[in-house]
Amino acid sequence: MKKYWTGAHTKHRLMVHIVWIPKYRRRVLKSILAKRIEELLRECADVNRWKIEELNIQVDHVHIVLQFRPDVALSKLVQQFKGKSSRILRQEFPELKEFHWGNSFWGDGFFAETVGKCDLQTIKNYVKNQ
Repeated sequence: MKKYWTGAHTKHRLMVHIVWIPKYRRRVLKSILAKRIEELLRECADVNRWKIEELNIQVDHVHIVLQFRPDVALSKLVQQFKGKSSRILRQEFPELKEFHWGNSFWGDGFFAETVGKCDLQTIKNYVKNQ
């Protein structure tokens, strides 16, 4: 596994932990639906050349640790995951309309936190003492 990715003029390792929920935090992410969500998220990552380091689908939320490229904003990245999977899930699982009305399967918003090799204080000390 390559730790750093290289672009035309960049070397980077951008890692993020993202969490999001289905609308109304319904406890529906199980069995065949959870399996399909995993397939869709992995397909989205592959198409966009991102790497899912870890993925955990709980009954009422999704955790993902992802390495991505610097040419995409985090909000757009999450929009890709949630938007495309929502559209496909609502088509393939029409019974979900009973729990989720409107044009979205996922709830608004998300949680995101960067993931690094070093803690903040180590980085601050490194920068300060250069």
